[in-house]
Amino acid sequence: TTVHWHGLRQFGSNQMDGVGGITECPITPGATKVYKFKATQYGTFWDHS
Repeated sequence: TTVHWHGLRQFGSNQMDGVGGITECPITPGATKVYKFKATQYGTFWDHS
């Protein structure tokens, strides 16, 4: 599982974009991950796992 964001620019934090197998390894069952990035935009965005 990963969390993928739509519409948020990931300057300098591409590894937090949540594309499993491409920008990061998927989170294994029972594991946790903290997504940390600087939100510099305003508006409506969405995410999914």
